[in-house]
Amino acid sequence: MAGTAIFWFRRDLRLADNTGLLRALAEAASVQPVFVFDTTILAGLPRQDRRVDFIHRSLQALHETLQTCGGGLRVVHGDPVRELPALARALKADVVYCNDDYEPAAVARDAAVESALNAMDVRFERSKDAVVFARDEVLTQQRKPYTVFTPYRKAWFARLKAEPLADLDTLRAEPLAALHKRLAPSRGGQLPSLADLGFETTDLDALGVVAGTTGAEAALQQFLQHAIGEYPTDRDIPGTEGTSRLSLHNRFGTLSIRRLVAEAQAHAHDHPRHAEACTTWISELAWRDFFFQILHHHPHVAEGPFKTVYEHLAWENDDALFAAWCEGRTGYPIVDAAMRQLVETGFMHNRLRMVAASFLTKDLLIDWRRGEAFFALHLLDYELACNNGNWQWAASTGCDPQPYFRVFNPARQSERFDPEARFIHAYLPALRAVPADYLHEPAKHAKVLARHGVVLGKDYPEPVVEHAERARRAVRLFELARQSAE
Repeated sequence: MAGTAIFWFRRDLRLADNTGLLRALAEAASVQPVFVFDTTILAGLPRQDRRVDFIHRSLQALHETLQTCGGGLRVVHGDPVRELPALARALKADVVYCNDDYEPAAVARDAAVESALNAMDVRFERSKDAVVFARDEVLTQQRKPYTVFTPYRKAWFARLKAEPLADLDTLRAEPLAALHKRLAPSRGGQLPSLADLGFETTDLDALGVVAGTTGAEAALQQFLQHAIGEYPTDRDIPGTEGTSRLSLHNRFGTLSIRRLVAEAQAHAHDHPRHAEACTTWISELAWRDFFFQILHHHPHVAEGPFKTVYEHLAWENDDALFAAWCEGRTGYPIVDAAMRQLVETGFMHNRLRMVAASFLTKDLLIDWRRGEAFFALHLLDYELACNNGNWQWAASTGCDPQPYFRVFNPARQSERFDPEARFIHAYLPALRAVPADYLHEPAKHAKVLARHGVVLGKDYPEPVVEHAERARRAVRLFELARQSAE
């Protein structure tokens, strides 16, 4: 057994079913939990960053629980490549435990941390935690990684059936007894404040966002009790609370991914009429694993297209059109409402992420990487693998068997998924007096809008582009890229 160990919390801000933490508690005589506010990540973020606030609140909850077990969380502010070895030296630690991170920058950071620790004869031990199946655990019969989701999903479910998860009681249990035995003694003190870190409190309370495992548990129970039964249909309706709203908690690990899958399986067993809905939701969690393994096997996607034939697409990249998209003034209400939701709340409904991304790339002919970066700045649940994978799916540059000439029609998407304009009315107050029938293509109903007090070009923008013409241009853009690559 190791003597003193450090457990480095990262994207796993919980005690229950935390693979690396449980391993540390089992293998070391004394464990000091640590979190590093990584200045290489925080540099350049706005002072009011909702994600930093969410992390800080989650850490405070963790610290308080650890204090009840006789210890506490040590929080460091700096570069982990320097801070972890320094802390290991100060604590005379034999080993640093953590859970794997699969993003290229994190992989490089961990390699540097490991090298520095090994030079001090300190081991660096990582565990799988953020995914159900990682890296090479789901492969084709030829032992190659999947690049298409549908066969991956089939193989993923087959492995899940062959290797069942732990029972729910185990996945839900916090290791309090082990913490009492192994936790390094508390040295007192409080966590640094947000101000100490250079940040400010945000509007999470006003948005109803509850951090930590408390918020995660509440969101999970709300979903299982009220929404999962209609999930296959309601998940596409932005004006309805039909999604789990757990992506933020997935991102920061305030509940484990295994717990979510097991909860869905248990719910399906107890409520057979919801079995199909539970499978649909589990499939969405499998998408997350899929994008993680894509990022692992094809790290070039972090910077460029999965399909390299589109590396030199002649994006038009009109700055004025990009600004209109960012600010929600394109003249397409479903797109504008989606962008307003993103900026105002840090969240965007999944269906609308596809609509907004398709509009940017196929209607405005702007490089998907610019949209991805804007989402990365604003999304509370931003996660490189999923954000990148979904953007490339919408832009037709990613690992998707569908052809490049798939273009979402924003008017048809609006008619189908927001027929009563509940979502549009919620985020575009200038249009609230206008009946839904006239809001899917407002430019065709300028006189009707005027009768309801909305003058196009004054009270609400005229369309910045004409969809059909731009869709044809987008298809031609892709055709020319393919021809030049041959």
